[in-house]
Amino acid sequence: MSKKMKNITPKKKKKRNTLARWFRQTVLRKHDIDYDNPEVIETPLKIVAQNFFAKKTAVFGVVVFLLILLVVLIGPYFFKLNLGEHEQTLIHIPPSNNMMKIPKEMHGRIRDIAPGTTFGIGVDVEGKVYSWGHTRVTDRINLNEIPDEVQEADLKLIAAGMDHAVALDTNGKLMVWGNTRRSQARFTPDMEKAQKSGKNWNIVQLEAGMQVSAALDEGGYLYLWGNRSNFDLGIKREYQGNIAKIAFLANEYISLLKDGNVAYTGIKGKGSPFSRIPDELLQGKTIDIAATDRTCAGLTEDGKVYFWGRLEKGESEMPEIDSKIVKIEGGRYHYSALLENGNVVSWGSNDYNQTAAPAKVTSGGNVKELYVGNFQNYAILENGEHVTWGLSGFPLGTDNFGRDMLVRIINGGRVTMLVGAIAVVIATIIGVILGGLAGYFGGAVDLIIMRISEVVGGLPFIPFAMILSAVIGSRLDPTQRMYLIMIVLGVLSWVGTCRLVRAQFFAQREMEYVTAAKAMGIREGAIIFRHILPNVFSLLLVSMTLDFATSMLTESTLSYLGFGIPLPTPTWGNLLTGANNSIIIQQYWWRWVFPAAIFGMCTICINLIGDGLRDAMDPKSTER
Repeated sequence: MSKKMKNITPKKKKKRNTLARWFRQTVLRKHDIDYDNPEVIETPLKIVAQNFFAKKTAVFGVVVFLLILLVVLIGPYFFKLNLGEHEQTLIHIPPSNNMMKIPKEMHGRIRDIAPGTTFGIGVDVEGKVYSWGHTRVTDRINLNEIPDEVQEADLKLIAAGMDHAVALDTNGKLMVWGNTRRSQARFTPDMEKAQKSGKNWNIVQLEAGMQVSAALDEGGYLYLWGNRSNFDLGIKREYQGNIAKIAFLANEYISLLKDGNVAYTGIKGKGSPFSRIPDELLQGKTIDIAATDRTCAGLTEDGKVYFWGRLEKGESEMPEIDSKIVKIEGGRYHYSALLENGNVVSWGSNDYNQTAAPAKVTSGGNVKELYVGNFQNYAILENGEHVTWGLSGFPLGTDNFGRDMLVRIINGGRVTMLVGAIAVVIATIIGVILGGLAGYFGGAVDLIIMRISEVVGGLPFIPFAMILSAVIGSRLDPTQRMYLIMIVLGVLSWVGTCRLVRAQFFAQREMEYVTAAKAMGIREGAIIFRHILPNVFSLLLVSMTLDFATSMLTESTLSYLGFGIPLPTPTWGNLLTGANNSIIIQQYWWRWVFPAAIFGMCTICINLIGDGLRDAMDPKSTER
């Protein structure tokens, strides 16, 4: 047995050496010959590489293209795409990162914070009002323009809604600024009477929501005003004077009564899903309530939390806690709670990191106050320091559905590049096969193939692709339509490659190595694909590189015209489709600047790489 092993081992070693020598000689074009001067001979691959990397534009193209390629290939694993995403409170947000950036003047001096949708309003210990984040409501309305009467007043309470803000001074005067077109500043007769008389006007809670506001008196009297067509602003009379706290949902509200029960005090009553309150919250032991847009929560004396409503985003999935909850606050789709030991816990939807509370507040045990907005959280520590977590902004802004442009550009780039690459592969395969056959055999074969290529090349490309996509694509889902676009682009783009390969085969088939191969009896197919094709691969590589950029542009053109890959699946082309009107171009510039910039940079880099390869593989280019 050992003798056999001894005989086999040298054979295997010899075989490996033979394979390595073949690879060096055929692929790397290196020969096992030693020269006294190593600079006497250079391999063709080394010469091409030296010529290519000697061009700064080609190197720039390679580096930038590889960076873009890495981003669009790896990025989707970190920037998850949700095709059903639609967040109306985040529509057309410009590029920003300041939604939770409290002004330096307030650091360590915070008295109160009112988180809004994409902004925040705060009051320092001296009563001065500050705002931060995306405060622009319309072209003419900006919440950052705080009225002088608000700045000069000694404020007691402050609240921020979707498009307006409300403040109350120590004299009981209410002040509203921002968007007031939907009756946000139109007080009810009961409110005006109470303000003048002072009766039932010792306000202890001020709330603002979606175009509505509320003020709750110490005696349990509730006042609601704003857009009645969009919100249940009714109050059942039997509850007036017995309300201890309220919590706003998207279009309704719930109340905590002074007797420790929770009630739906609006006029919808049993017609609302939020009126079906758990029995545990009707035992007179409820100490706090909170609400998101679609759910409600009640906290009882023993620290337990009960939920009801449309629990669709994990609002009821509380994590394990090691202490009793003493306060609970609700955002748009999440809750945050302050524990008895001074820690904070958050749960619910984490689309914008609004439940990713930092360790400083989850284990530090020194949180004094907690404020929660739609997607933002603010915790004030005992030493006056503040900690924030949640949505800080969008680096590239949002679109008309509130979707993150950065996420859509990254995922759209992967689709565009995939379509372009597959289309080039299909076109190259067809072009190489037909061009090789036409150039090698000539005669009738060449005549037939060239007439076919002329017919295909004579088709008006864009209109034909649009018609084909419209007729066939209407029966397909988005994924199938993407495959259709790949096939259409590939089947209609092979003519140029075919003519290039044909011309090269005409020249190569008269070479001596082809004649020698025929004399040795090598089959025609082997001569075409194993001998001639490797010698024209350099030009074919340059053609494929340039065709890749062309295919990407064509796919984007079809998508831009509405005949490519349909929304909501993003591509660089259809991202620009929604930006083809003057309003978006002028007011929401980020929707077209960033997709156009990265797409233009990508195609330019591909063309630079193609030009660099062409010059590097052309031995006469250095003499010009």
